[in-house]
Amino acid sequence: MTLPPDTPDLTVSPGLLTDRYELTMLTSFVTDGSAEHPAVFEAFARRLPEGRRYGVLGGLGRLLPMIERFTFDADEIAWLLAEGVINEATAEYLRDFRFRGDIDAYPEGDLYFPGSPVLSVRCTLGEGVLLETLVLSVLNHDSAIASAAARMAVAAGDRPLVEMGSRRTHEEAAVAVARVAYVAGFASTSNLAAGRRHGVPTVGTAAHAFTLAHTSEVEAFRSQVEAQGVGTTLLVDTYDTEQGIRNAVAVAGTGLGAIRIDSGDLADEATAARRLLDELGATGTRITATSDIDEYVITALADAPIDGYGVGTRVATGSGHPTASMVYKLVAVADAPDGPLRPVAKKSHDKVSVGGRKTAYRTHDDGVLTGEWFTTGDAVPAEATPVQVAAFRGGRTVHSPDLEAVRAHCAAALATLPPQARSVAAGPSHLTVTEGATS
Repeated sequence: MTLPPDTPDLTVSPGLLTDRYELTMLTSFVTDGSAEHPAVFEAFARRLPEGRRYGVLGGLGRLLPMIERFTFDADEIAWLLAEGVINEATAEYLRDFRFRGDIDAYPEGDLYFPGSPVLSVRCTLGEGVLLETLVLSVLNHDSAIASAAARMAVAAGDRPLVEMGSRRTHEEAAVAVARVAYVAGFASTSNLAAGRRHGVPTVGTAAHAFTLAHTSEVEAFRSQVEAQGVGTTLLVDTYDTEQGIRNAVAVAGTGLGAIRIDSGDLADEATAARRLLDELGATGTRITATSDIDEYVITALADAPIDGYGVGTRVATGSGHPTASMVYKLVAVADAPDGPLRPVAKKSHDKVSVGGRKTAYRTHDDGVLTGEWFTTGDAVPAEATPVQVAAFRGGRTVHSPDLEAVRAHCAAALATLPPQARSVAAGPSHLTVTEGATS
């Protein structure tokens, strides 16, 4: 079945969330008989975005269920044949396709550095090549968001962050953004789908349009308070911020939950707002700041009387780095279905990879992360801690912590970084991961 151009199809199988060349390579492997040869693929980043000290792995909890469902239905296979993407032998291969390999991975929310083997896939050559695009699309997006969100959360300290970037990205990406920002330390999201699907706490009150829709700011505030109670957050800068604060307290009383400021010099506006709120007796009313917030703005506002932040565009786009630039490479392959694995590696300039399946481990000193290495085998030194966990075995997910556990793991991982590595100031990666040594 061929769909008309631009026809929305929300029922597409995960198998089609891929690039054409994955299937043309598979066709060659099926045709020459090598599709069933054992192989190992790995995902890793050669480098971090410029100036970043660490990365945070995001998306594993989304990826593994998608791999379980990675199939092709009859209509999709017929379309692939009609388009000349595959031949009949490959169509037969895909009719019963399920990924039945094994996957080891860094736990979601964990740190990674240049060279960290964050995902290791042991499978057949045919299985492994099909997963490349899906693995990279999920891990690159979610890790970019997680890494940016973690930097913001570290900068904010005890001040809660609300993720509110849904209007700045694709509608499905918005759900993934909210999920992984929560993993990385955000307190809540404005995105309801993330609340429904993943259990992320949701918050939200009103936009400027709500105020403009009423005959006066006082009427808008009265309507909101009547509907949501005095604990709500009133947006006070639609017209004049000082008068907006006075109107907010006049309507809600000194028990008003919070005000939101979305414009101007946030440090000056928050200082003036705090002074006025206290004068009016609303000493417990919190101040939330929005408007182009990122980790640098949060750091600059550290001394301002701001109680929380709403972050939109910058978290939804990775704070200037919308991809983690991870790659997925074949690192070992057998020359026969029952043959031994031989290491393979890319040698091209600036894109070198290291052959062989890797086992990663770390060392700590008094709780501080001091080193990360890998071996091309299973051995882990007695004084070191293995990083990877068994994530997928024989076609089934075996690592599925709930979101709160993933969030706690991320917080614990970030706590192992020394203070200079947690800084938002540009600097080199805290670690570079190599075989048996670190630099």
